[in-house]
Amino acid sequence: MKTNEPVRIDKFLWAVRLFKTRSLAAEACEKNRVTINGSPLKASRMIKPGDTFELRQPPITRSFRVKQTSGNRMGAKLVPDFLEDVTTPEQLQLLEMAKMAQSLNRPKGLGRPTKKERRDLDDLFESDWDEEEEHDS
Repeated sequence: MKTNEPVRIDKFLWAVRLFKTRSLAAEACEKNRVTINGSPLKASRMIKPGDTFELRQPPITRSFRVKQTSGNRMGAKLVPDFLEDVTTPEQLQLLEMAKMAQSLNRPKGLGRPTKKERRDLDDLFESDWDEEEEHDS
């Protein structure tokens, strides 16, 4: 259901699939993660076509422009008709760097390394041992 009438921001965020539930969208508003021009929004704030809002999703802040409004949850293929992602390229690059850094780090307690990770570790430590043996000789 496409409309150009104002809709509550929490309902809109849920409808365009930025949050899994409406209560999570309202909680994000409550925690000041949703802003317009740097000022935090309450969940009851009405949003209309043409508005641009920022959504803080650490480590970046994503920006969106509202094309149309709807209070009904929609399929993922319909979201581009209602919302345009206008996040700056610097923020997207920061997200890519964070993803790369996360893949290199293995938090303690995640269990045994995979076969590939074990081979990489062996290669790393074997090269260190080889260098030490050369210096000892």
